[in-house]
Amino acid sequence: MYHPTLIHHGAVDGVTGSCHQYFFNEQQSVLIDCGLFQGVEQGRGKAGADCAQINFPLDGIQALLLTHVHIDHAGRIPYLIAAGFQGPIYCSKASAVLLPLVLEDALKMGITRDKNLISGFLKAVSRQIRPCDYNCWYELEASLSGVQVRFQNAGHILGSAYVEIRHQIPPTEPDQLPGLYKAVFSGDLGARDTPLLPDPTPLDYADLLVLESTYGDKNHQDRKQRQHRLQQVLEKALSDNGTVLIPAFSIGRTQELLYELEDIVHRMQGQPIHKSLDWEQLDIIVDSPLAADFTSVYKELKQFWDDEAKQRLQSGRHPLQFEQLLTVKSHDDHQKVVQHLADTGRPAIVIAASGMCAGGRVVNYLKALLGSQRHQILFMGYQARGTPGAALLKYAKTGGYLQLDGEDYPILAEVLQLSGYSAHADQQDLLHFVGQMHKAPEQIRLVHGDSDAKLELKRLLEAKGHTVVIG
Repeated sequence: MYHPTLIHHGAVDGVTGSCHQYFFNEQQSVLIDCGLFQGVEQGRGKAGADCAQINFPLDGIQALLLTHVHIDHAGRIPYLIAAGFQGPIYCSKASAVLLPLVLEDALKMGITRDKNLISGFLKAVSRQIRPCDYNCWYELEASLSGVQVRFQNAGHILGSAYVEIRHQIPPTEPDQLPGLYKAVFSGDLGARDTPLLPDPTPLDYADLLVLESTYGDKNHQDRKQRQHRLQQVLEKALSDNGTVLIPAFSIGRTQELLYELEDIVHRMQGQPIHKSLDWEQLDIIVDSPLAADFTSVYKELKQFWDDEAKQRLQSGRHPLQFEQLLTVKSHDDHQKVVQHLADTGRPAIVIAASGMCAGGRVVNYLKALLGSQRHQILFMGYQARGTPGAALLKYAKTGGYLQLDGEDYPILAEVLQLSGYSAHADQQDLLHFVGQMHKAPEQIRLVHGDSDAKLELKRLLEAKGHTVVIG
């Protein structure tokens, strides 16, 4: 039995820093993703925002295959190129549009704000990007005879994909002909029935499946339940003259939230949410220039939306651009909005980056709002160990403090978490993805998950007869 060589440069003992090197032979390989570590996963020799070196040799790496543009999958690309990587970067067509926005932000946050340097880098990297249609095989350029890659919709964020790699393997017996081998890297799989996006494309078969396991030990609420729960939380929070602050990732989560909020407002129009304030008069604020840019791209790429979202457009609704949606661009306007909400108690919903509170404008909101009981902090997804978001969830239960920029802030605001809105597949989604394959893989390797999640998913998959390896 053929066993390919696979080295994990991240997301093997946690959920960030995705980067996997797949070898066809001793001299030739490809990288799948090249992301930053976050939280406690930023350890010695790892790649966080302050320490993002490429600590592995680039010799023989033929290409980078990018599953999607979240920072924990794409954030190390500037460092990879600075280390000398000049090969092609294959990704879906939507990811090819989004990637320059992500890289520009990563450069500004971690390397330089010099506009000329950033412009020069983006022009250079644009020459390396190879946009790919879903469900089409592409032969790798000028290096590996017969190696093909294919991107399939993963349903996680716009442009997300799982990657299929097909190549010849040497015969194991003297009289055998070379065979074909297919390895599949799931990247981040989306939950079924996710707002805006189609469900992940079913996988027909794989000899090797490298599978994420973020929620390998948990299941989400169904969509109707979680939208109802979101509406309940908002109604309670906004009746207290407060702001609901939602730390959200700029790409994916923000757009899904806007889609769900537009639906709630559409259904509840004409009904009061606070004294004389009706739902359609409620301010919904996106305070993130990057999120605003991504939302614009989402609107431009509506051909990749699911049927439900397209039908809403045809009926005259605008799921990502409704009347009471306000976008904050400049830093001065951001500071004014923070102060206004802290001083007046005007009911509002604020969506601000970053999703794990590890930086960005959400930090200023936390400093201003945490000390008042009339505000709510609402988390919609996974908080990696060691991030301020994880600390906030932990210490809110005991009335503790959150340290931000070296200062302790008392946690008096209500802190809630609605995990059902995660863009990740849950345990049942992951089992469904494997179970619908026409032919069981020879091996499943679990990555991108904490140890409890991986162990539980391994147990369930082995109970179904699969061979499973962790990391």
